[in-house]
Amino acid sequence: MSRPRIVIVGAGFAGYRAARTLSRLTRHQADITLLNPTDYFLYLPLLPQVAAGILEPRRVTVSLSGTLPHVRLVLGEADGIDLDGRTVRYTDPEGGAGTLSYDRLVLAAGSVNKLLPIPGVAEHAHGFRSLPEALYLRDHVTRQMELAAAGDDPARCQARCTFVVVGAGYTGTEVAAHGQLFTDAQVRKHPLRAGMRPRWMLLDIADRVLPELDERLARTADEVLRQRGVDVRMGTSVKEATHDGVLLTDGEFVSTRSLVWCVGVRPDPLAAALELPLERGRLLVDPHLQVPGRAELFAAGDAAAVPDLEKPGSYTPMTAQHAWRQGKTVAHNVAASLGMGERRAYRHRDLGFVVDLGGVKAAANPLGVHLSGPVAGAVTRGYHLAAMPGNRVRVAADWVLDAVLPRQAVQLGLVRSWSVPLDTASPELVRMPGGPEGAKVPDRDEPAKETSGESDPMRDPDAVRHPEPPGPVKRPERPEQREEKAQHRKKSTASTSRKGTHEHR
Repeated sequence: MSRPRIVIVGAGFAGYRAARTLSRLTRHQADITLLNPTDYFLYLPLLPQVAAGILEPRRVTVSLSGTLPHVRLVLGEADGIDLDGRTVRYTDPEGGAGTLSYDRLVLAAGSVNKLLPIPGVAEHAHGFRSLPEALYLRDHVTRQMELAAAGDDPARCQARCTFVVVGAGYTGTEVAAHGQLFTDAQVRKHPLRAGMRPRWMLLDIADRVLPELDERLARTADEVLRQRGVDVRMGTSVKEATHDGVLLTDGEFVSTRSLVWCVGVRPDPLAAALELPLERGRLLVDPHLQVPGRAELFAAGDAAAVPDLEKPGSYTPMTAQHAWRQGKTVAHNVAASLGMGERRAYRHRDLGFVVDLGGVKAAANPLGVHLSGPVAGAVTRGYHLAAMPGNRVRVAADWVLDAVLPRQAVQLGLVRSWSVPLDTASPELVRMPGGPEGAKVPDRDEPAKETSGESDPMRDPDAVRHPEPPGPVKRPERPEQREEKAQHRKKSTASTSRKGTHEHR
């Protein structure tokens, strides 16, 4: 009898934990395949430190093949799932198509940036859900500071020194906190930048920062942000975004070249494509993380609407803590469905949250005990080191070096604005050049061009010029498509040759 085939879609917190736990539980009695666009697990909570230049990018990534030696890794994006045929279709990084067959399927596709119908946001804002987006933000912030220092127009200089973060949740709060320290350091340690005033704004329609967390944590974070000079505006958001600034809902226009979108996330569209019962885009599952009526299908993490047994009638929120613990539970239940162990319902009681505010400041409430200041900072970093499945020594070493050495504020230019569009189902992948001609993607780092001989007020003579960005990406052709086109070209060439010979005669 052949061994059962288990396919896990997604290697985020839920998918990675499920693969690691299943590898241990099945003890080589099942074939486990992990389908993911990248070959690493990303530890999202430390992403703001990458954008602020504290941690190097590889510190927050954990090799899948290196830490899951008994799990087959398949690089690709899931294109569709045939529930009746029990297959998953995917596209690999080179454009080739593939199919994976399964006896048990775990959907842990995660989430993507949440968009709102606000004019200009999709074109001028950038999200913060992936490593490419963090690298882009670090380069972009550094570039704006350098261009501001080199310019001679005070208004333009201030616009470049203004950074607007929309969304005062966990991610947005940390991005603003770290960003303010990052830009202040660039000004403070450079004598020729005296007088520059970096300005970070944090906006949200909620009445306080961190609205989903304990009120005392929110109050601590708010105080730290305001003390550093962050312009915190609650009950305010963006009404329209343009190339040269944002119009706020209170009527004020803020000149800026930087709009960071952290309003939240939405489930990966793959869940909705299954045409099964959903709860706000998430796949409905029972307390055992199994899809009702589909004994072979399980879901966990942001893609799953898991009943909260601690709060009857509600569902667990889309957080890394829940995804990590659901990954372990779904692994036990998949193994139990194959006759290995017993099923268990997902039940979780919050043990507290930590919010890293940069420097030695943080807010934390482990086991309900409210902490702030350096003590909270130590607890926060200790928690992250304990929670990371790898790279602990490297992360700790980067923290020590950051404490004793100045940060290297340089722009590498590896990720361009058009490479990380806000409206994408794959934020972990950068858009590649070579697309067909068509509508151009705006580049946030490139000033607008002059039109009809009149000088555009947004054209900057001191801006760095870059090649025109490519249009929408077209997936590489499949082998059969290339062969068909080659045959067509041969026929066309032969026809043209015969026509030319006839005309010559």
